[in-house]
Amino acid sequence: MHKHDIKQWIVPGILAASTIVKFSIGLGTYSGYATPPMHGDYEAQRHWMELTVHLPFREWYTYDLLYWGLDYPPLTAYVSWLCGLVAHWIDPSWVALDKSRGIETPESKVFMRTTVVGFDALVYVPALLLFIQTWQGSRSKRTQDLALLTLILQPALLLIDFGHFQYNSVMLGFTLLAMNFFAMGNDLVGAFFFVLSLGFKQMALYYAPAIGSYLIAKCLYLGPTEGTHHFIRLGVVTASTFILLFLPWLPPFASFSAILQPIRRIFPFARGLFEDKVANFWCASNVVFKWKAWASSNTLVKLSTLFTALGFLPAVAGLVRAGMTMSTGDSSAAAKKNDDAPPAAPQMTEKKEPTPFLPLLPYALLTSSMSFFLFSFQVHEKTILLPLLPMTLLLSGAPIDSAAYSWGVLVNNVAVFSMWPLLKRDGLGVQYIATLLLWNRLIGHDPLKLRPKSFVQLLSMAVYAAAIALHLAEVVISAPARYPDIYPVLNVLISTPVFFLAWLWSIKCGVEVGWAVSGIGHHAQPSARQTSSEDAGGVTHSGLRQSGGRAVSLGYKRKSQQPQQPVTIEMDGAASRERGDKN
Repeated sequence: MHKHDIKQWIVPGILAASTIVKFSIGLGTYSGYATPPMHGDYEAQRHWMELTVHLPFREWYTYDLLYWGLDYPPLTAYVSWLCGLVAHWIDPSWVALDKSRGIETPESKVFMRTTVVGFDALVYVPALLLFIQTWQGSRSKRTQDLALLTLILQPALLLIDFGHFQYNSVMLGFTLLAMNFFAMGNDLVGAFFFVLSLGFKQMALYYAPAIGSYLIAKCLYLGPTEGTHHFIRLGVVTASTFILLFLPWLPPFASFSAILQPIRRIFPFARGLFEDKVANFWCASNVVFKWKAWASSNTLVKLSTLFTALGFLPAVAGLVRAGMTMSTGDSSAAAKKNDDAPPAAPQMTEKKEPTPFLPLLPYALLTSSMSFFLFSFQVHEKTILLPLLPMTLLLSGAPIDSAAYSWGVLVNNVAVFSMWPLLKRDGLGVQYIATLLLWNRLIGHDPLKLRPKSFVQLLSMAVYAAAIALHLAEVVISAPARYPDIYPVLNVLISTPVFFLAWLWSIKCGVEVGWAVSGIGHHAQPSARQTSSEDAGGVTHSGLRQSGGRAVSLGYKRKSQQPQQPVTIEMDGAASRERGDKN
């Protein structure tokens, strides 16, 4: 389409094609299909529509908890209520209280599938388009289109939301919107959207250490006076948004104790360390060390909390250190420096400017979310979607011969493989193969033609060989009666080392990028615009390219609506090496 000069149709074409793919995946079965009495996640989401439509707020988190009791934050409940109202208007039998349990009529399934695609289009797709505009704004049109294609057809999210059946793209979309507004310097709007992400699914807490550390670092960066004001504004926005979300369970609409109803359901510590076979530290190590037999549930909660905190500590420390190191000081001091500075080098004191340590945020999000996935309490196999978001964002703009590209592709493919036992149980084998082949083909990755030039490429070859061998063995050899879970356990043992190494890689990149951006003990005073040979943190491109990171672009228009020279931070090879980075 680029060759035939019809570039303006590429993005609409990608959106239309991705919508067709989503509905096509939805033609198959789903979680709990034809498996009474509890069915699965599909029935859980439908049942929440049923109870929110017919019951008052105070009963949403207490009604018949043994049958898919509501256990997500209020924003999910409000979305269920809205969908339930529409369903009741179309056909009341779809959401009849108690009587509709397990309903699987063709018409109701079409409605349910359409709600997932609809909310994905309302939240996640606009967040992707805004990400391309803000973070990749100075890149070529072809590179932006390829990045959008990489993100919108991510196989793991397609299979879980549009196959298995969930609304994860809404939570991920709100988090991505927060990132986008942080990149534009609109921290208050970004904080609002991140609270919406938390208010939709509690798993968004996986990102909280990174988001919170970035905002604290921003306050430190602005100096004591402006930073304190900014901190107060952020606190007011965050608290107000949470209060609005939980308002029906707060005075004067309910007693103070009513708030405990959703809180107990949202954080179910009584469920145990893990469910099913999930590719994280606890499940993998449980093969040789039976954690549940060695320690009580309370002890395991404390131990997992400690391990998780230690896991995301490097990301938190890196961001806070960058904010302190690059602090602009008090506004008055900054103004005085502006008076003494040459006119050609204005100081970046305007609130709508991004911070020079913004490139650390994607790595911090990856480190934090992967730490939660590997070490936290009560992890599901589907929660690998949270680390996949920052991982795929990093992949979307990386050169094809870079470490970010190799790790991004490997982690995405292994994430889908790690969910195979779940997808097999749902009857999504065809979709599993089709989405993997489609996505790898579109991003230009052929695992059969890998030439091991680095550790990650050698690792990829070994992991892909093991995964294919396991699939073949599962087809031709039945699991022995003594070890009925042998294949899910082997899947965990193949997948977990990849996620563990990806977590270590994210820490390594965060350290390198933080060093490149802020240096050691160097108090940078970044300018709003830099020359082509210097990035927004006062570090030359050559130094950043050695950091092993990726390219981050902040190419958006300011309030004046005049085209601005985008601030580009190159961190993974020269632009000439970028995938398709030619007009």
